[in-house]
Amino acid sequence: MRRGETETIGVEYYLSKISQGIIASLVALAAILAFNKNELWAQLCLYETMPAYQMDDGVKAFLKFSQYDFGLGDKNASAIFYDSQPNAAMAVAMYEDDESIAREYDEVLGVDDIVFQHETPGADTYDNFGKENFTIDDVGELRDLAALKSKFYIVDNRTGLSEDLFNVDKFLQADLVINEKAKGPKILVFHTHGNEKYADSAGQGDGVIGFGEALCGILNEKYGIETLHDTSSFDVINGQSHILGAYERMEPVIKKILADNPSVQVAIDVHRDGVDESVRLVSDVDGKPTAQLMFFNGLSKQYKEGELQDIKSLPNKHRETNLAFSFRMQMAANALYPGITRKVYLNAFRYSLHMLPKSLLVEVGAQTNVEEEALNAAEPLADILASVILK
Repeated sequence: MRRGETETIGVEYYLSKISQGIIASLVALAAILAFNKNELWAQLCLYETMPAYQMDDGVKAFLKFSQYDFGLGDKNASAIFYDSQPNAAMAVAMYEDDESIAREYDEVLGVDDIVFQHETPGADTYDNFGKENFTIDDVGELRDLAALKSKFYIVDNRTGLSEDLFNVDKFLQADLVINEKAKGPKILVFHTHGNEKYADSAGQGDGVIGFGEALCGILNEKYGIETLHDTSSFDVINGQSHILGAYERMEPVIKKILADNPSVQVAIDVHRDGVDESVRLVSDVDGKPTAQLMFFNGLSKQYKEGELQDIKSLPNKHRETNLAFSFRMQMAANALYPGITRKVYLNAFRYSLHMLPKSLLVEVGAQTNVEEEALNAAEPLADILASVILK
């Protein structure tokens, strides 16, 4: 080929690339307008017109797999895709706010899954834990919603406090005492993420499952409260860690246990947090290094167009009692073991808190804690719980 021909082809090539860029920009702009500033679909247009566009691999896989019809088409295909592409689930959750797709998340995968909203709170949680040890004597200050939000809770920016749900006087008046005379187990301890471990965890019986076993032993032996422990790991499939869908896999199992044991009045989902490696969540309890606790509530409420709205696909008729339970647990912890808890964390979704009125989700330390620190927290948690549910 002659030199002149080579140069002509090169110019045409670059002109073609420039044209692609202009077209891609125009198509992306049209997509943003057509889909109400929906970035996922804008990225689709860019991807189709300029394949070299830098997009998260998970989003690319999602767009190709779903044939651009996710939220409008085959739910089974969507579910299969998510099971095979967890990174795409995370990426799409970051980009997508379309209502129809949100409904698809809720119904197929559960928008309450950890992949879509991280249980790990913001850094300010680590800076402020234990500094506001409110007890019953300070309740007057907490009647102010703004003070309650800033001093008692850490609130994810997707949700918020509302007067109808956060009535401190109702929290204090709620009857949380269990019926000790009922025959059979009174408490169920389980783990949606049973594969969560600590820094020095070695085996299957370690981590949060080991903590759960210790907690059950103390409740049974010290307080005489018959307690069940489900040691399933819903975040493991075929021996492999698979956190996506854990809440969906957990629910039918736990519901069956509750149906088979109608005497159970308290359900406790025990987790450990995931934090920066530089963060250590440790308190001193009677001279023993003890992992800090954090009570956690899902509100089934999120902001939509600036307004706090119920997530209708995630109903929780026990929401107010859940909130009263964690409020009273925090108050009791502050009285019995000042500094052992971080502020109560609130997120938008439902988690595992809708199956019983007295449902509790608690984070025991984090991956940076060691087994000893976690196990040292078992008796304080049992003491706190007993002070709330026993007469």
